[in-house]
Amino acid sequence: MPRWVTSFGWQILAALVLGLVLGGIAMSLGPDAEGNENGLHATLSTIGSGYVSLLRAAVVPLIFTAIVSSIVGLRRVTNAARLAGQTLLWFAITALIAVSIGIALGVVLRPGAAASQAELETGDPYTVGTWWNFLTGLIPSNFLGLTVGGSADLETGALSASPGFNVLQVIVISAAVGIAALKIGEKAEPFIRLTESALAVIQKVLWWIIRIAPIGTLGLIGNAVAEYGWDKMGSLTWFVAVLYLGLALVLFVVYPVLVKAHGLSIRQYFSGVWPAVQLGFVSRSSIGTLPLTERVTERNLGVPRGYASFAVPLGATTKMDGCAAIYPAVAAIFIAQFFGIELTLVQYLLIVLVSVVGSAATAGTTGATVMLTLTLSTLGLPLEGVGLLLAVDPIIDMGRTAVNVAGQALVPTLVAKREGILDLDLYNAPRKGLAFDNDDVEAAEAAGSGSGPSSDEIRDPAPAKA
Repeated sequence: MPRWVTSFGWQILAALVLGLVLGGIAMSLGPDAEGNENGLHATLSTIGSGYVSLLRAAVVPLIFTAIVSSIVGLRRVTNAARLAGQTLLWFAITALIAVSIGIALGVVLRPGAAASQAELETGDPYTVGTWWNFLTGLIPSNFLGLTVGGSADLETGALSASPGFNVLQVIVISAAVGIAALKIGEKAEPFIRLTESALAVIQKVLWWIIRIAPIGTLGLIGNAVAEYGWDKMGSLTWFVAVLYLGLALVLFVVYPVLVKAHGLSIRQYFSGVWPAVQLGFVSRSSIGTLPLTERVTERNLGVPRGYASFAVPLGATTKMDGCAAIYPAVAAIFIAQFFGIELTLVQYLLIVLVSVVGSAATAGTTGATVMLTLTLSTLGLPLEGVGLLLAVDPIIDMGRTAVNVAGQALVPTLVAKREGILDLDLYNAPRKGLAFDNDDVEAAEAAGSGSGPSSDEIRDPAPAKA
């Protein structure tokens, strides 16, 4: 088959186009005789939700093993406390720049003023973020952070329950276990090796999930079109354009300026990080993209593994320039304009504060509803405004996550360069091979039969293309 047919990027593009076409067909068919979704709509919905479920199934074990491994990995890094402080500082700096851009675009371009009052409907969010809930949510209710949600059918009286998990609690538990293992020292070595081995297994499973991303993309896009229709999505065209303009400014202007200011090649940064950005765009999950983000940060951008294994997982759960900075700023201003509410200077400053300090509330999972509701509740804006944006959420979530992932690889690279630990030869090396496999590392380890170079020492960079 031609090479472009097997290219991951072309497969994703084809899935996007096909999803739009099938979604339009499903929408034109309308509901069946009983008022339920037609067969095509139901199929697209099942494919999309099934792919998201696959990613969510890997979240808890991935977060636990990644964070524990990253924390204990700091024992191999000198000046670990300084690196951690620098990482958090640059997380805040880039978030501040991103939210400032979001506010400026919202005020100048006024996306809420162009929205159709007739086409859009308000709706209560499925979850609400508040500072109190955020603080109390840090306290684990059980070891795995598991929760159970229930609902009752008012007509039949039937009860239903669905399990879930609190990502913030999983992060707290994982951090506590990692710090404990780090403090115990030699006695914890068997547990550390087991955790690192489990992480490798989980990442391998995630590679398989990643490879079927085009199928999931088809279902997600198709279902969005079939469910909301062109009219609702069309009335939000200006909002989507303003948001994507903000995302583009951060990704293609702010990040390159920071890269150049640190004496690094902009071209090498983009060629190195692009496989992860591409996957983040289609998967809409920073956590789902985490293995690839960490891989390109280490083996394309030259960040030492001991530091990257700490900074990238931390960024995947707290570093959200797209979901926690640009989006809540533009969306909050959109909602205020839609309801005819004039924001004060204090409220704009509160948007900045929430974006810089409260980004951990997004917790790396698909969607940014928690962050938006946290912003709205802090500003005193109507939470029903969240429902206005549901029609285009899958589309804008792609761009948000792509920017998130790019930032999660950028900050460790900048900090490593500032601290003099960045492998510049690896950063500037030509990109080649496949980004989504680990065959080069596995082959080197097998050839060495345990005595050859470890994956820390492999210097063959991962690919720029997929």
